[in-house]
Amino acid sequence: MQDKLRCILPRVQKPGRYTDAEWNAACKDWDMVTARVALVYPDIYEVGESYLGLKILYNIVNSRADALADRAYAPWPDMEAEMRAEGLPLFALESRRPLADFDLLGITIQHELTYANILTVLDLAGLPLRSAGRGPEHPLVLGGGPSTYNPEPLAEFFDLFLVGEGEEAIGEILDALAEGRRQGLDRPALLRYLAGVPGVYAPSLYRVDYAANGTVAAVTPEKGAPARVLKRIVLDLDNAPFSTAPVVPYIEAVHDRITLEIMRGCSRGCRFCHAGMVYRPVRERSVDTLVKLAERLVCSTGYDEISLVSLSSADYSCIGPLVEELRQRFEAKGINISLPSLRIDSFSVDLAQGLKAVRKAGLTFAPEAGTQRLRNVINKNVTHEDMLTAAGAAFSAGWDLIKLYFMIGLPTETDDDVRGIADTTRELLQLGRRITGKAVRINVSVSSFVPKPGTPFQWHPQIDEAALLARQGLLKGLFFRDRALRWAKLSWHDPCTSMLEGILSRGDRRLAAVIETAWRLGCRFDAWSELFRWDLWQQAMSECGLGAGFYRSRSRSYDEVLPWDHISSGVDKCFLIHEDEAARQGRVTEDCRRGRCTTCGVCPALGGRVTLAGGDIDVPSES
Repeated sequence: MQDKLRCILPRVQKPGRYTDAEWNAACKDWDMVTARVALVYPDIYEVGESYLGLKILYNIVNSRADALADRAYAPWPDMEAEMRAEGLPLFALESRRPLADFDLLGITIQHELTYANILTVLDLAGLPLRSAGRGPEHPLVLGGGPSTYNPEPLAEFFDLFLVGEGEEAIGEILDALAEGRRQGLDRPALLRYLAGVPGVYAPSLYRVDYAANGTVAAVTPEKGAPARVLKRIVLDLDNAPFSTAPVVPYIEAVHDRITLEIMRGCSRGCRFCHAGMVYRPVRERSVDTLVKLAERLVCSTGYDEISLVSLSSADYSCIGPLVEELRQRFEAKGINISLPSLRIDSFSVDLAQGLKAVRKAGLTFAPEAGTQRLRNVINKNVTHEDMLTAAGAAFSAGWDLIKLYFMIGLPTETDDDVRGIADTTRELLQLGRRITGKAVRINVSVSSFVPKPGTPFQWHPQIDEAALLARQGLLKGLFFRDRALRWAKLSWHDPCTSMLEGILSRGDRRLAAVIETAWRLGCRFDAWSELFRWDLWQQAMSECGLGAGFYRSRSRSYDEVLPWDHISSGVDKCFLIHEDEAARQGRVTEDCRRGRCTTCGVCPALGGRVTLAGGDIDVPSES
């Protein structure tokens, strides 16, 4: 393998993607362990090496005396072509072993636009694409990540899925795998045994029946399989394993900095937000724990920036003290502190000044909608005054660049809501000039709404291509014609990628045929605009006799059996219905961290509770 690799690497882009021996990489003796895990991210190395979840699992598995974890990524098309020409299988970086030699392939499924790449990984590894075609000589294929809350489009390709957080579950899975092999279980029996680990879903143990109108009629588990698979979560983040010596890539990663996870979950309740629903409840790390982790990460990596990450970092209850403590410890070393995304109503002058002391980049805010009416519909709980106050604080502290995230295609959206994006941007530009005495810059990024499973908007249709293009055109015209917006830079997502997400995000098992057909037609790296082929996906849908409109532009009724109803994030379905009805009426629901319990159901379902760094809050429950 090494000889072939040496011949190939000079002929491909960025050969550093496929080399090994990076700083902090773990190299364990293959023959001294009984469990060998390949952690696979189905995108290029630079993207996968930025993913925190993989770093944490890599550390956990390699900390076991009986196991090793290695890493693998999807090769760029030039490398894929060279590997196929040379007959070189996809391999893991540290061991240089083919993926087929491992006991378990753990594949991260971060979003729908990686689905085709997963088939590339399986095929280059020499594995049958379908789980049903694999034998005792093949590794088990386990999927994890956000897309497991509707794993059905991929169910034919995976042996198992882990729903939820993997810190505790990965050890239990390895223990169960070892015990199952000790008992001499064949592959079907081993899958049934592993399905006994809480949070593990084995699709082969569930039969899906369809009604005459094409909807799911029923999902029936085999005897012994749970009717609903409930996600796994870590209740105590302070005592959870964390990677304090992550691999430092030789080439620049997408997020080439220390990633310090300060909290998990979000209780804001934005009705479009998949992460905000499925990652509940909120759990924060203490300031003391975070400072200790930061010190160890700085020493082990040499990075000059610490990114404080979470779904909404400024909502961290001790964000001010944390930023100040980190600033005092690391400012003299030239280490920047950054927040990747901020809720504008959580921003303050003090926070702006504390960040400005150590960071020179722009601030990112996400108002999501251009009018207050639509912000109420999506439960953003951000007012116009919040935006002015937050932007004013940033400009007053010396910032001259702000990035704004908006979304178009949201339920009930009108042209006036789209115009509101331009109006908001114009007003903030004018505010910045008044405060700073000079032109400020605002980068406006506009994505397209995709209904996601497990959210209050999971029953809504996605708007059609013509309407989406019309709204994009309206917005482009407003920005390009108005000289008052000349200091704003507008960018937008390809509507066709959003439509593909809309098909796959709420799909059923029949879409496996579409994914495989599209992959065989040549679909790869769909998240990359230069490689995305919407025409091939449309061809695949047609060849498989399935209609895109059935999956993406059809309203669902509350009593329809959804393909993912047997997968539970712990959030009660009645709560999701209540929130959707509130959206239709323009009513907002308060954050349970600041008001009454919203009875979403996640805390009693998981045996957890909201945990804040500054101490527990007294949240009155609904009677």
